[in-house]
Amino acid sequence: MKGLISTFIFLLTGLQIWAQQGDNSIIVYTITNQQVEPATRILENPKIIDSVKATVVKDYPLLFFKAETEILLDTIEAATVETSEQLSKLYPFYVRAGIGSVIMPLGEVYYTSDRSRNLVYGAHLKHLSSFGEIKDRSKTIYAPAQYDRSSANAYFGLNERNYQFKVDGNYNNNGFHYYGIPNDTIAADSIAQRFQLMNGTLAYHWLRGDSARLNLSFEANYHHFMTLPLDSAKIWRTKEDNFAIKTRGWYNYKNEHFYADLGLRNNAYKRGILDSVYTFGDTGFVVKNSIIDFKPGVWTQALSDRLKVELGVTITADIRQAGTDFFVYPNAEFKYAMFNNIFIPYIGLKGGLKQNTIQGLTQINPFIRTNVALRNEHNPYDIYAGFKGTLSQSLSFNIGLHFLHIENKAFFVTDTVFAYDNYLTVIYDTLNQTTFEGSLSYQAGEKLKIDVLGRYNIYQCYHNAYAWNLPELQFTARGSYNLYDKFYAQIDANIETGRKALVRATAPNAQIQGEQSYVDLGAIVDVNLGLEYRYTPRVSLFIQANNLAAQRYNRWYSYPVQPFQVMGGITARF
Repeated sequence: MKGLISTFIFLLTGLQIWAQQGDNSIIVYTITNQQVEPATRILENPKIIDSVKATVVKDYPLLFFKAETEILLDTIEAATVETSEQLSKLYPFYVRAGIGSVIMPLGEVYYTSDRSRNLVYGAHLKHLSSFGEIKDRSKTIYAPAQYDRSSANAYFGLNERNYQFKVDGNYNNNGFHYYGIPNDTIAADSIAQRFQLMNGTLAYHWLRGDSARLNLSFEANYHHFMTLPLDSAKIWRTKEDNFAIKTRGWYNYKNEHFYADLGLRNNAYKRGILDSVYTFGDTGFVVKNSIIDFKPGVWTQALSDRLKVELGVTITADIRQAGTDFFVYPNAEFKYAMFNNIFIPYIGLKGGLKQNTIQGLTQINPFIRTNVALRNEHNPYDIYAGFKGTLSQSLSFNIGLHFLHIENKAFFVTDTVFAYDNYLTVIYDTLNQTTFEGSLSYQAGEKLKIDVLGRYNIYQCYHNAYAWNLPELQFTARGSYNLYDKFYAQIDANIETGRKALVRATAPNAQIQGEQSYVDLGAIVDVNLGLEYRYTPRVSLFIQANNLAAQRYNRWYSYPVQPFQVMGGITARF
Protein backbone atom coordinates (compact mmCIF):
# COMPACT_ATOMS: atom_id res chain seq x y z
CA MET A 1 0.00 0.00 0.00
CA LYS A 2 2.77 2.44 0.87
CA GLY A 3 4.38 1.53 -2.42
CA LEU A 4 1.28 2.51 -4.35
CA ILE A 5 1.09 5.85 -2.58
CA SER A 6 4.74 6.57 -3.27
CA THR A 7 4.34 5.64 -6.92
CA PHE A 8 1.29 8.01 -7.22
CA ILE A 9 3.12 10.93 -5.66
CA PHE A 10 6.09 10.35 -7.91
CA LEU A 11 3.93 10.42 -11.01
CA LEU A 12 2.24 13.67 -9.98
CA THR A 13 5.56 15.26 -9.27
CA GLY A 14 6.88 14.26 -12.62
CA LEU A 15 3.93 15.67 -14.48
CA GLN A 16 4.20 18.96 -12.68
CA ILE A 17 7.87 19.28 -13.45
CA TRP A 18 7.12 18.62 -17.08
CA ALA A 19 4.39 21.24 -17.18
CA GLN A 20 6.73 23.91 -15.76
CA GLN A 21 9.46 23.49 -18.22
CA GLY A 22 10.71 26.82 -19.56
CA ASP A 23 9.61 28.69 -16.41
CA ASN A 24 11.98 29.63 -13.64
CA SER A 25 9.19 29.56 -11.02
CA ILE A 26 9.27 27.01 -8.24
CA ILE A 27 6.00 25.67 -6.91
CA VAL A 28 5.92 23.80 -3.66
CA TYR A 29 2.94 21.58 -2.95
CA THR A 30 1.96 20.47 0.49
CA ILE A 31 -0.82 18.36 1.86
CA THR A 32 -3.17 20.21 4.29
CA ASN A 33 -6.46 19.45 6.03
CA GLN A 34 -9.00 21.93 4.53
CA GLN A 35 -12.65 21.81 5.52
CA VAL A 36 -15.50 22.52 3.07
CA GLU A 37 -18.36 24.63 4.48
CA PRO A 38 -21.74 22.91 4.47
CA ALA A 39 -24.11 23.85 1.68
CA THR A 40 -27.02 26.23 2.44
CA ARG A 41 -30.36 26.61 0.66
CA ILE A 42 -31.17 29.90 -1.11
CA LEU A 43 -34.60 30.96 0.06
CA GLU A 44 -35.22 33.78 -2.47
CA ASN A 45 -37.29 33.09 -5.54
CA PRO A 46 -35.51 33.47 -8.81
CA LYS A 47 -35.98 36.81 -10.57
CA ILE A 48 -34.79 38.60 -13.62
CA ILE A 49 -32.25 41.33 -13.01
CA ASP A 50 -32.34 43.95 -15.72
CA SER A 51 -28.92 45.22 -16.46
CA VAL A 52 -30.26 48.30 -18.24
CA LYS A 53 -30.31 51.29 -15.84
CA ALA A 54 -32.78 54.22 -16.12
CA THR A 55 -31.34 57.33 -17.57
CA VAL A 56 -30.91 60.10 -15.03
CA VAL A 57 -33.23 63.04 -15.68
CA LYS A 58 -31.31 66.23 -15.56
CA ASP A 59 -32.74 69.21 -13.61
CA TYR A 60 -32.63 72.48 -15.46
CA PRO A 61 -33.32 75.74 -13.63
CA LEU A 62 -36.39 77.79 -14.62
CA LEU A 63 -35.76 80.44 -17.18
CA PHE A 64 -37.28 83.86 -16.41
CA PHE A 65 -38.32 86.05 -19.25
CA LYS A 66 -39.47 89.60 -18.59
CA ALA A 67 -41.49 91.15 -21.34
CA GLU A 68 -41.77 94.88 -21.43
CA THR A 69 -45.40 96.05 -21.34
CA GLU A 70 -46.77 99.38 -22.34
CA ILE A 71 -50.05 100.83 -21.03
CA LEU A 72 -51.82 103.47 -23.04
CA LEU A 73 -54.52 105.57 -21.35
CA ASP A 74 -57.25 106.89 -23.55
CA THR A 75 -60.07 109.26 -22.70
CA ILE A 76 -63.63 107.88 -22.59
CA GLU A 77 -66.56 110.13 -23.17
CA ALA A 78 -69.25 110.21 -20.51
CA ALA A 79 -72.12 107.87 -21.25
CA THR A 80 -75.50 109.34 -21.98
CA VAL A 81 -78.81 107.64 -21.39
CA GLU A 82 -81.64 108.53 -23.66
CA THR A 83 -85.06 107.83 -22.18
CA SER A 84 -88.45 109.39 -22.27
CA GLU A 85 -89.08 108.49 -18.60
CA GLN A 86 -88.47 111.08 -15.92
CA LEU A 87 -88.52 111.01 -12.18
CA SER A 88 -92.02 111.62 -10.97
CA LYS A 89 -92.46 115.10 -9.64
CA LEU A 90 -92.86 115.44 -5.93
CA TYR A 91 -95.52 117.73 -4.55
CA PRO A 92 -94.92 119.11 -1.05
CA PHE A 93 -98.61 119.29 -0.08
CA TYR A 94 -101.14 116.49 0.27
CA VAL A 95 -104.71 117.24 1.38
CA ARG A 96 -107.45 114.79 2.32
CA ALA A 97 -110.98 115.89 3.18
CA GLY A 98 -114.21 113.95 3.69
CA ILE A 99 -117.53 113.62 5.52
CA GLY A 100 -119.14 110.59 7.14
CA SER A 101 -122.69 109.26 7.35
CA VAL A 102 -123.05 110.08 11.09
CA ILE A 103 -121.83 113.66 10.63
CA MET A 104 -118.14 112.83 10.80
CA PRO A 105 -115.95 115.55 9.26
CA LEU A 106 -112.39 114.57 8.33
CA GLY A 107 -109.50 116.81 7.34
CA GLU A 108 -105.80 116.11 6.83
CA VAL A 109 -102.90 118.20 5.55
CA TYR A 110 -99.41 116.88 4.88
CA TYR A 111 -96.34 118.91 4.02
CA THR A 112 -92.98 117.35 3.19
CA SER A 113 -89.63 118.38 1.77
CA ASP A 114 -88.56 117.78 -1.82
CA ARG A 115 -85.87 115.32 -2.91
CA SER A 116 -82.65 115.79 -0.97
CA ARG A 117 -79.61 113.64 -0.27
CA ASN A 118 -79.33 114.56 3.38
CA LEU A 119 -82.21 116.77 4.50
CA VAL A 120 -85.80 115.83 5.27
CA TYR A 121 -88.53 117.75 7.07
CA GLY A 122 -92.30 117.98 7.12
CA ALA A 123 -95.52 118.46 9.08
CA HIS A 124 -98.92 116.78 9.43
CA LEU A 125 -102.27 118.10 10.70
CA LYS A 126 -105.38 115.96 11.22
CA HIS A 127 -108.88 116.36 12.61
CA LEU A 128 -111.71 113.84 12.95
CA SER A 129 -114.93 114.29 14.90
CA SER A 130 -118.35 112.70 15.25
CA PHE A 131 -121.72 114.13 16.24
CA GLY A 132 -123.81 110.99 15.88
CA GLU A 133 -125.75 108.89 18.36
CA ILE A 134 -124.96 105.40 19.55
CA LYS A 135 -127.53 102.68 20.16
CA ASP A 136 -127.29 99.15 21.46
CA ARG A 137 -128.75 96.03 19.83
CA SER A 138 -132.18 96.83 21.29
CA LYS A 139 -132.05 100.33 19.69
CA THR A 140 -131.71 102.04 23.08
CA ILE A 141 -129.99 105.41 22.70
CA TYR A 142 -126.98 105.88 24.96
CA ALA A 143 -125.69 109.03 26.64
CA PRO A 144 -124.04 111.67 24.41
CA ALA A 145 -121.15 110.02 22.56
CA GLN A 146 -119.72 112.88 20.49
CA TYR A 147 -115.96 113.07 20.19
CA ASP A 148 -113.21 115.04 18.43
CA ARG A 149 -109.60 114.10 17.77
CA SER A 150 -107.01 116.59 16.58
CA SER A 151 -103.28 116.11 16.14
CA ALA A 152 -100.25 117.99 14.85
CA ASN A 153 -96.83 116.61 14.00
CA ALA A 154 -93.57 118.18 12.78
CA TYR A 155 -90.23 116.50 12.07
CA PHE A 156 -86.74 117.33 10.87
CA GLY A 157 -83.94 114.97 9.86
CA LEU A 158 -80.35 115.31 8.71
CA ASN A 159 -78.43 112.39 7.19
CA GLU A 160 -74.70 112.84 6.74
CA ARG A 161 -71.93 110.36 6.01
CA ASN A 162 -70.80 110.01 9.63
CA TYR A 163 -73.91 110.90 11.59
CA GLN A 164 -77.70 111.08 11.56
CA PHE A 165 -79.84 113.54 13.47
CA LYS A 166 -83.63 113.57 13.87
CA VAL A 167 -86.11 115.53 15.94
CA ASP A 168 -89.85 114.84 16.06
CA GLY A 169 -92.65 116.67 17.92
CA ASN A 170 -96.34 115.78 18.38
CA TYR A 171 -99.43 117.30 19.91
CA ASN A 172 -102.72 115.39 20.42
CA ASN A 173 -106.03 116.71 21.69
CA ASN A 174 -108.75 114.12 22.29
CA GLY A 175 -112.17 115.12 23.60
CA PHE A 176 -114.87 112.50 24.29
CA HIS A 177 -117.62 111.40 26.71
CA TYR A 178 -118.05 108.47 29.09
CA TYR A 179 -121.16 107.50 27.18
CA GLY A 180 -121.59 103.96 28.58
CA ILE A 181 -125.04 104.72 30.06
CA PRO A 182 -128.23 103.55 28.25
CA ASN A 183 -129.92 106.89 28.90
CA ASP A 184 -129.88 109.84 26.48
CA THR A 185 -131.02 112.36 29.10
CA ILE A 186 -127.61 112.51 30.76
CA ALA A 187 -126.03 115.96 30.46
CA ALA A 188 -123.06 115.88 28.11
CA ASP A 189 -120.90 118.14 30.31
CA SER A 190 -121.23 115.79 33.29
CA ILE A 191 -119.50 112.95 31.45
CA ALA A 192 -117.08 114.99 29.31
CA GLN A 193 -113.34 114.33 29.30
CA ARG A 194 -110.38 115.67 27.35
CA PHE A 195 -106.85 114.36 27.06
CA GLN A 196 -103.91 116.46 25.90
CA LEU A 197 -100.57 114.94 24.99
CA MET A 198 -97.34 116.65 24.00
CA ASN A 199 -94.36 114.47 23.21
CA GLY A 200 -91.07 114.78 21.42
CA THR A 201 -88.15 112.62 20.32
CA LEU A 202 -84.54 113.53 19.67
CA ALA A 203 -82.14 110.99 18.15
CA TYR A 204 -78.47 111.14 17.18
CA HIS A 205 -76.43 108.35 15.57
CA TRP A 206 -72.63 108.55 15.31
CA LEU A 207 -71.61 106.22 12.46
CA ARG A 208 -67.85 105.61 12.29
CA GLY A 209 -67.83 102.54 10.07
CA ASP A 210 -69.44 99.18 9.52
CA SER A 211 -66.60 96.88 10.60
CA ALA A 212 -64.06 97.07 13.45
CA ARG A 213 -65.41 100.47 14.47
CA LEU A 214 -67.32 101.54 17.55
CA ASN A 215 -70.65 103.22 16.68
CA LEU A 216 -72.86 105.11 19.11
CA SER A 217 -76.48 106.25 19.21
CA PHE A 218 -78.43 108.45 21.60
CA GLU A 219 -82.20 108.84 21.86
CA ALA A 220 -84.30 110.93 24.23
CA ASN A 221 -88.10 110.88 24.58
CA TYR A 222 -90.40 113.09 26.61
CA HIS A 223 -94.16 113.21 26.97
CA HIS A 224 -96.47 115.44 29.00
CA PHE A 225 -99.99 114.09 29.50
CA MET A 226 -102.81 116.11 31.06
CA THR A 227 -106.56 115.88 31.54
CA LEU A 228 -108.86 118.90 31.20
CA PRO A 229 -112.00 118.60 33.37
CA LEU A 230 -114.40 121.44 34.15
CA ASP A 231 -112.98 124.83 35.10
CA SER A 232 -114.05 124.40 38.72
CA ALA A 233 -111.83 121.36 39.02
CA LYS A 234 -108.70 122.50 37.18
CA ILE A 235 -106.57 121.95 40.24
CA TRP A 236 -107.61 118.29 40.16
CA ARG A 237 -106.21 117.65 36.73
CA THR A 238 -104.25 114.48 36.23
CA LYS A 239 -100.73 115.20 35.00
CA GLU A 240 -97.90 112.95 33.94
CA ASP A 241 -94.35 113.74 32.88
CA ASN A 242 -92.32 110.90 31.43
CA PHE A 243 -88.70 111.20 30.36
CA ALA A 244 -86.57 108.42 28.85
CA ILE A 245 -83.08 108.28 27.44
CA LYS A 246 -81.37 105.36 25.75
CA THR A 247 -77.80 105.03 24.55
CA ARG A 248 -76.38 102.18 22.48
CA GLY A 249 -72.90 101.25 21.41
CA TRP A 250 -72.20 98.53 18.86
CA TYR A 251 -69.11 97.00 17.30
CA ASN A 252 -68.91 94.61 14.34
CA TYR A 253 -66.00 92.19 14.09
CA LYS A 254 -66.02 89.40 11.48
CA ASN A 255 -69.28 87.48 12.12
CA GLU A 256 -70.01 89.04 15.51
CA HIS A 257 -72.12 92.08 16.33
CA PHE A 258 -71.47 93.27 19.89
CA TYR A 259 -73.83 95.78 21.50
CA ALA A 260 -74.62 97.33 24.87
CA ASP A 261 -77.66 99.46 25.82
CA LEU A 262 -77.92 101.77 28.79
CA GLY A 263 -81.24 103.43 29.49
CA LEU A 264 -83.18 105.47 32.02
CA ARG A 265 -86.98 105.77 32.28
CA ASN A 266 -88.48 108.25 34.71
CA ASN A 267 -92.20 108.82 35.29
CA ALA A 268 -93.94 111.36 37.54
CA TYR A 269 -97.71 110.86 37.93
CA LYS A 270 -99.76 113.43 39.85
CA ARG A 271 -103.46 113.67 40.67
CA GLY A 272 -104.99 116.76 42.31
CA ILE A 273 -103.74 117.85 45.75
CA LEU A 274 -101.60 115.43 47.72
CA ASP A 275 -103.52 113.61 50.49
CA SER A 276 -106.72 115.63 49.81
CA VAL A 277 -110.11 114.24 48.86
CA TYR A 278 -112.00 115.64 45.85
CA THR A 279 -114.93 113.24 45.75
CA PHE A 280 -115.65 109.85 47.23
CA GLY A 281 -112.91 107.50 46.11
CA ASP A 282 -110.83 110.28 44.54
CA THR A 283 -107.79 111.20 46.63
CA GLY A 284 -104.84 113.31 45.51
CA PHE A 285 -101.43 111.67 45.18
CA VAL A 286 -97.98 111.97 43.62
CA VAL A 287 -96.22 108.82 42.35
CA LYS A 288 -92.67 108.73 40.98
CA ASN A 289 -90.83 105.83 39.43
CA SER A 290 -87.44 105.41 37.75
CA ILE A 291 -86.09 102.39 35.87
CA ILE A 292 -82.45 101.85 34.89
CA ASP A 293 -81.67 99.20 32.25
CA PHE A 294 -78.33 97.77 31.18
CA LYS A 295 -78.46 95.33 28.27
CA PRO A 296 -75.24 93.85 26.84
CA GLY A 297 -75.32 91.16 24.15
CA VAL A 298 -73.85 89.74 20.98
CA TRP A 299 -75.19 88.58 17.63
CA THR A 300 -73.16 85.95 15.80
CA GLN A 301 -73.41 83.87 12.63
CA ALA A 302 -71.96 80.47 11.80
CA LEU A 303 -72.23 77.56 9.37
CA SER A 304 -72.07 79.78 6.27
CA ASP A 305 -74.42 82.30 7.91
CA ARG A 306 -77.18 79.70 8.24
CA LEU A 307 -77.06 79.72 12.04
CA LYS A 308 -77.78 83.04 13.77
CA VAL A 309 -77.53 83.34 17.53
CA GLU A 310 -78.19 86.21 19.90
CA LEU A 311 -77.08 85.96 23.52
CA GLY A 312 -77.52 88.69 26.06
CA VAL A 313 -78.94 89.74 29.39
CA THR A 314 -80.88 92.71 30.76
CA ILE A 315 -80.14 94.00 34.25
CA THR A 316 -82.90 96.28 35.55
CA ALA A 317 -83.27 98.42 38.65
CA ASP A 318 -86.85 99.44 39.52
CA ILE A 319 -86.64 102.48 41.81
CA ARG A 320 -89.88 103.36 43.62
CA GLN A 321 -90.81 105.37 46.67
CA ALA A 322 -91.26 102.14 48.63
CA GLY A 323 -87.83 100.77 47.69
CA THR A 324 -85.71 99.39 44.86
CA ASP A 325 -85.98 96.00 43.18
CA PHE A 326 -83.39 94.41 40.91
CA PHE A 327 -84.21 92.01 38.07
CA VAL A 328 -82.17 89.99 35.60
CA TYR A 329 -83.86 89.04 32.33
CA PRO A 330 -82.60 86.61 29.67
CA ASN A 331 -82.23 87.56 26.04
CA ALA A 332 -81.46 84.62 23.76
CA GLU A 333 -82.55 83.59 20.27
CA PHE A 334 -81.47 80.87 17.84
CA LYS A 335 -82.33 80.70 14.13
CA TYR A 336 -81.21 78.17 11.56
CA ALA A 337 -81.86 78.60 7.84
CA MET A 338 -82.52 75.36 5.97
CA PHE A 339 -82.96 74.60 2.29
CA ASN A 340 -81.60 77.93 1.10
CA ASN A 341 -83.67 80.01 3.57
CA ILE A 342 -86.91 78.29 2.58
CA PHE A 343 -87.45 76.86 6.08
CA ILE A 344 -86.19 78.64 9.23
CA PRO A 345 -86.86 77.12 12.68
CA TYR A 346 -86.29 79.42 15.66
CA ILE A 347 -86.44 79.41 19.45
CA GLY A 348 -85.98 82.21 21.97
CA LEU A 349 -86.17 83.27 25.58
CA LYS A 350 -86.72 86.91 26.56
CA GLY A 351 -88.06 89.03 29.39
CA GLY A 352 -88.31 92.60 30.59
CA LEU A 353 -89.92 95.21 32.79
CA LYS A 354 -92.64 97.38 31.21
CA GLN A 355 -93.27 100.78 32.79
CA ASN A 356 -97.00 101.38 32.91
CA THR A 357 -98.08 105.02 32.49
CA ILE A 358 -101.47 106.67 32.62
CA GLN A 359 -100.95 107.87 29.05
CA GLY A 360 -100.23 104.33 27.89
CA LEU A 361 -103.28 102.89 29.66
CA THR A 362 -105.62 105.55 28.23
CA GLN A 363 -104.34 104.76 24.74
CA ILE A 364 -105.65 101.21 25.20
CA ASN A 365 -108.86 102.16 27.00
CA PRO A 366 -109.81 105.88 27.17
CA PHE A 367 -112.84 105.18 29.39
CA ILE A 368 -110.84 104.46 32.56
CA ARG A 369 -110.64 106.83 35.50
CA THR A 370 -107.49 108.92 35.55
CA ASN A 371 -106.68 108.25 39.21
CA VAL A 372 -105.75 104.57 38.93
CA ALA A 373 -102.77 102.91 40.59
CA LEU A 374 -99.72 102.29 38.43
CA ARG A 375 -97.65 99.12 38.71
CA ASN A 376 -94.86 98.03 36.41
CA GLU A 377 -95.43 94.86 34.39
CA HIS A 378 -92.81 92.27 35.30
CA ASN A 379 -92.27 89.64 32.58
CA PRO A 380 -89.60 87.22 33.89
CA TYR A 381 -89.76 85.03 30.79
CA ASP A 382 -91.34 84.75 27.39
CA ILE A 383 -90.45 81.44 25.77
CA TYR A 384 -91.24 81.21 22.09
CA ALA A 385 -90.51 78.79 19.27
CA GLY A 386 -91.68 78.08 15.76
CA PHE A 387 -90.65 78.08 12.16
CA LYS A 388 -91.10 80.44 9.27
CA GLY A 389 -90.24 80.33 5.63
CA THR A 390 -91.31 80.81 2.05
CA LEU A 391 -93.36 78.47 -0.10
CA SER A 392 -92.69 80.48 -3.25
CA GLN A 393 -91.49 83.90 -4.29
CA SER A 394 -94.90 85.30 -3.41
CA LEU A 395 -95.98 83.18 -0.44
CA SER A 396 -94.48 83.16 3.07
CA PHE A 397 -95.65 81.74 6.41
CA ASN A 398 -94.96 81.67 10.14
CA ILE A 399 -96.09 79.23 12.84
CA GLY A 400 -95.24 79.95 16.46
CA LEU A 401 -95.87 79.10 20.10
CA HIS A 402 -95.48 81.42 23.12
CA PHE A 403 -95.34 80.76 26.88
CA LEU A 404 -95.54 83.96 28.96
CA HIS A 405 -95.52 84.66 32.66
CA ILE A 406 -96.50 88.23 33.58
CA GLU A 407 -96.76 89.73 37.05
CA ASN A 408 -98.84 92.90 37.53
CA LYS A 409 -100.74 92.44 34.29
CA ALA A 410 -103.26 95.30 33.95
CA PHE A 411 -106.96 94.42 33.42
CA PHE A 412 -109.81 96.86 32.77
CA VAL A 413 -112.95 96.28 34.85
CA THR A 414 -116.09 98.20 35.81
CA ASP A 415 -115.59 100.69 38.65
CA THR A 416 -118.46 99.85 41.02
CA VAL A 417 -117.96 103.03 43.07
CA PHE A 418 -120.25 104.91 40.69
CA ALA A 419 -123.97 104.40 40.12
CA TYR A 420 -123.49 103.71 36.42
CA ASP A 421 -121.13 101.35 34.65
CA ASN A 422 -119.61 104.04 32.45
CA TYR A 423 -116.33 104.33 34.36
CA LEU A 424 -113.71 101.60 34.25
CA THR A 425 -110.68 101.16 36.44
CA VAL A 426 -107.54 99.02 36.50
CA ILE A 427 -106.75 95.94 38.59
CA TYR A 428 -103.60 93.82 38.49
CA ASP A 429 -103.00 90.08 38.58
CA THR A 430 -100.39 87.47 37.70
CA LEU A 431 -101.04 85.86 34.33
CA ASN A 432 -99.81 82.72 32.61
CA GLN A 433 -100.51 82.81 28.88
CA THR A 434 -100.03 80.23 26.15
CA THR A 435 -100.48 81.39 22.56
CA PHE A 436 -100.59 79.39 19.35
CA GLU A 437 -100.32 81.55 16.26
CA GLY A 438 -99.95 81.25 12.52
CA SER A 439 -99.71 83.75 9.69
CA LEU A 440 -99.67 83.64 5.91
CA SER A 441 -98.60 86.41 3.52
CA TYR A 442 -99.05 86.62 -0.23
CA GLN A 443 -97.72 89.35 -2.49
CA ALA A 444 -97.86 89.53 -6.27
CA GLY A 445 -95.66 92.55 -7.00
CA GLU A 446 -97.45 95.81 -6.24
CA LYS A 447 -100.77 94.51 -7.58
CA LEU A 448 -102.05 92.24 -4.82
CA LYS A 449 -101.09 91.88 -1.16
CA ILE A 450 -102.80 89.65 1.41
CA ASP A 451 -101.91 89.02 5.09
CA VAL A 452 -103.74 86.61 7.38
CA LEU A 453 -103.03 86.09 11.10
CA GLY A 454 -104.68 83.76 13.61
CA ARG A 455 -104.10 83.31 17.36
CA TYR A 456 -105.50 81.01 20.01
CA ASN A 457 -104.85 82.06 23.62
CA ILE A 458 -105.07 80.12 26.87
CA TYR A 459 -105.06 82.22 30.06
CA GLN A 460 -104.62 81.40 33.73
CA CYS A 461 -104.90 84.11 36.39
CA TYR A 462 -103.86 83.69 40.02
CA HIS A 463 -106.69 85.71 41.65
CA ASN A 464 -109.32 86.25 38.94
CA ALA A 465 -111.63 83.79 37.25
CA TYR A 466 -110.75 85.04 33.74
CA ALA A 467 -108.37 87.35 31.95
CA TRP A 468 -110.86 90.18 31.64
CA ASN A 469 -111.48 91.57 28.12
CA LEU A 470 -108.75 89.44 26.54
CA PRO A 471 -109.87 87.29 23.56
CA GLU A 472 -109.38 83.55 23.32
CA LEU A 473 -109.51 83.46 19.53
CA GLN A 474 -108.23 86.23 17.25
CA PHE A 475 -108.34 86.41 13.49
CA THR A 476 -107.01 89.33 11.45
CA ALA A 477 -106.87 89.71 7.68
CA ARG A 478 -105.95 92.61 5.42
CA GLY A 479 -105.44 92.98 1.72
CA SER A 480 -104.94 95.54 -1.01
CA TYR A 481 -105.46 95.43 -4.78
CA ASN A 482 -104.17 97.78 -7.48
CA LEU A 483 -105.96 97.79 -10.84
CA TYR A 484 -104.11 99.62 -13.64
CA ASP A 485 -102.79 102.20 -11.14
CA LYS A 486 -106.24 103.71 -11.35
CA PHE A 487 -108.43 101.81 -8.90
CA TYR A 488 -107.25 100.84 -5.42
CA ALA A 489 -109.07 98.65 -2.93
CA GLN A 490 -108.21 97.88 0.69
CA ILE A 491 -109.96 95.55 3.09
CA ASP A 492 -109.28 94.57 6.68
CA ALA A 493 -111.16 92.28 9.02
CA ASN A 494 -110.89 91.63 12.75
CA ILE A 495 -112.67 88.83 14.60
CA GLU A 496 -112.35 88.16 18.35
CA THR A 497 -114.25 85.68 20.52
CA GLY A 498 -114.18 84.45 24.11
CA ARG A 499 -113.98 87.85 25.85
CA LYS A 500 -115.46 88.25 29.33
CA ALA A 501 -115.99 91.29 31.56
CA LEU A 502 -116.06 91.58 35.35
CA VAL A 503 -119.32 93.31 36.38
CA ARG A 504 -121.66 93.86 39.30
CA ALA A 505 -123.70 90.91 40.51
CA THR A 506 -126.87 92.82 39.52
CA ALA A 507 -125.79 93.38 35.91
CA PRO A 508 -128.09 91.95 33.22
CA ASN A 509 -127.15 88.43 32.07
CA ALA A 510 -124.47 88.18 34.77
CA GLN A 511 -123.01 84.76 35.52
CA ILE A 512 -121.13 83.59 38.59
CA GLN A 513 -117.67 82.01 38.65
CA GLY A 514 -116.44 81.51 42.18
CA GLU A 515 -117.08 84.81 43.95
CA GLN A 516 -116.95 86.95 40.79
CA SER A 517 -119.73 88.00 38.43
CA TYR A 518 -119.07 88.28 34.72
CA VAL A 519 -120.80 88.60 31.36
CA ASP A 520 -119.83 87.32 27.94
CA LEU A 521 -119.04 90.30 25.73
CA GLY A 522 -119.86 88.42 22.56
CA ALA A 523 -117.87 88.32 19.37
CA ILE A 524 -116.23 91.20 17.58
CA VAL A 525 -116.79 91.05 13.83
CA ASP A 526 -115.40 94.21 12.25
CA VAL A 527 -114.87 94.39 8.48
CA ASN A 528 -113.82 97.61 6.72
CA LEU A 529 -113.52 98.35 3.00
CA GLY A 530 -111.82 101.28 1.30
CA LEU A 531 -111.97 102.22 -2.40
CA GLU A 532 -110.02 104.93 -4.23
CA TYR A 533 -110.23 106.18 -7.79
CA ARG A 534 -107.31 108.25 -9.07
CA TYR A 535 -108.75 110.67 -11.55
CA THR A 536 -105.26 112.02 -12.20
CA PRO A 537 -101.94 111.34 -10.45
CA ARG A 538 -102.70 114.41 -8.33
CA VAL A 539 -106.44 114.13 -7.66
CA SER A 540 -108.40 111.14 -6.39
CA LEU A 541 -111.76 110.26 -4.89
CA PHE A 542 -112.19 107.83 -1.99
CA ILE A 543 -114.96 106.07 -0.12
CA GLN A 544 -114.54 104.21 3.17
CA ALA A 545 -117.14 101.77 4.57
CA ASN A 546 -116.64 100.70 8.20
CA ASN A 547 -118.24 97.85 10.12
CA LEU A 548 -119.74 96.22 7.04
CA ALA A 549 -121.43 93.58 9.21
CA ALA A 550 -123.25 96.38 11.10
CA GLN A 551 -122.41 94.76 14.44
CA ARG A 552 -123.11 96.82 17.57
CA TYR A 553 -120.54 94.83 19.51
CA ASN A 554 -119.17 96.00 22.86
CA ARG A 555 -115.50 96.85 22.69
CA TRP A 556 -115.67 97.36 26.47
CA TYR A 557 -118.53 96.48 28.77
CA SER A 558 -121.41 98.97 28.35
CA TYR A 559 -119.69 100.62 25.38
CA PRO A 560 -121.28 99.58 22.07
CA VAL A 561 -119.68 100.92 18.89
CA GLN A 562 -121.15 102.67 15.88
CA PRO A 563 -122.75 100.25 13.35
CA PHE A 564 -122.29 100.58 9.60
CA GLN A 565 -120.68 103.89 8.57
CA VAL A 566 -119.71 105.40 5.22
CA MET A 567 -117.28 108.23 4.59
CA GLY A 568 -116.39 109.80 1.25
CA GLY A 569 -114.06 112.53 0.16
CA ILE A 570 -111.31 113.83 -2.08
CA THR A 571 -107.51 113.94 -2.01
CA ALA A 572 -105.21 116.37 -3.81
CA ARG A 573 -101.48 116.92 -4.26
CA PHE A 574 -99.97 120.28 -5.07
